[in-house]
Amino acid sequence: MKNLENDPLYIILRSKRESTKFQILVDIAENQPSLRQQEIAEKLGITPQAVSDYIRDLVDDGMVYSQGRGSYKITYKGVEWVLANAEALQSYAKHVTRDIIQQVSVWTAIADCEIKKGDSVGLFMREGLLYASHSDQSAVGTAENNAVKGADVGVIDVKGIIDLKKGTVHICKIPRIQRGGSDLVSYEGLKEVLNDAGFIGAVGIESYIAAGKAGFKADAFFGAGDAVIDAAFHGLECAIVIVDEEFTDFLKRIETSELAYKMYDFVSS
Repeated sequence: MKNLENDPLYIILRSKRESTKFQILVDIAENQPSLRQQEIAEKLGITPQAVSDYIRDLVDDGMVYSQGRGSYKITYKGVEWVLANAEALQSYAKHVTRDIIQQVSVWTAIADCEIKKGDSVGLFMREGLLYASHSDQSAVGTAENNAVKGADVGVIDVKGIIDLKKGTVHICKIPRIQRGGSDLVSYEGLKEVLNDAGFIGAVGIESYIAAGKAGFKADAFFGAGDAVIDAAFHGLECAIVIVDEEFTDFLKRIETSELAYKMYDFVSS
């Protein structure tokens, strides 16, 4: 069972104190340097004294810097804490809207065969996409429209769980141009990883060039980090070729997403 004691999402949702701390930090970041404690107190339903106590603790923790009476700025440490918790909340919101709320609405699938309105259909994933067919599946629903094979079909009254195994993200670190760029990449290892990936993202021009030299075209360049994470959630084995200076931030995102991942450093010796 997962240990929830250090889970940012569990802490911020279950702890009134941490939730209030998060909201106050966001308010400070939005309105810095001026801060009206009375307005924050009314917004959060607590006393001005409680707001003052929270701010004092945030200053003591190094998350907020006081510039004098009524003047505060959020520190780098405070920004990092807000971002970590915001990412956890964002991931949870995606889970609710994508995996829970959609179960009571209309699902869109690709017809794997000819389907008639009112047919009972089974739902399954293939290469990251949702399909509907007449075969037995762990999740079933009712077709809302006629569809020929390969067309989009709406499915309602979905019951059961769609069999979906999340993909692994293979993180391939390469150097920025200042440290040698694509010329210093060990391509034998990179080719092996990319060959097994169903979806490839590239972060940085050096990474885009390196993927090309390895014989592959990146499926995503703009917003590649988000695209790779989303593809992995849909069951695709993914690889992201990423420059070293972006590596740490992406690793933090992967860890909060709870996706499985492997890391590689493809710098030739």
